[in-house]
Amino acid sequence: MVLLQSFKSTSKEYVREVSKAGITRSMSRVGRCIDNAPMESFWSHFKDEYYYDHTFITYEELVSGIAGYINYYNNERYQWKLKSLTPAECRNQAA
Repeated sequence: MVLLQSFKSTSKEYVREVSKAGITRSMSRVGRCIDNAPMESFWSHFKDEYYYDHTFITYEELVSGIAGYINYYNNERYQWKLKSLTPAECRNQAA
């Protein structure tokens, strides 16, 4: 999980807590909105392709749904910008 730069995300206590949780903070320069484009695109696809079609009763169901969609997105969803490859296939070709 990546969190954006803000006053709260730079405090020592916050840095310590997110580090314990295994979360990576994004600390790119302020005003570099292009850095957020891949994540904004992912969440837009997630909402359109999954979230709006499901009802989540518990938090655990939501977390499980997000994890399942991330797996689908990375390993099964072909993407035009990646020459009709999945992200995993694209990474494997680059390696």
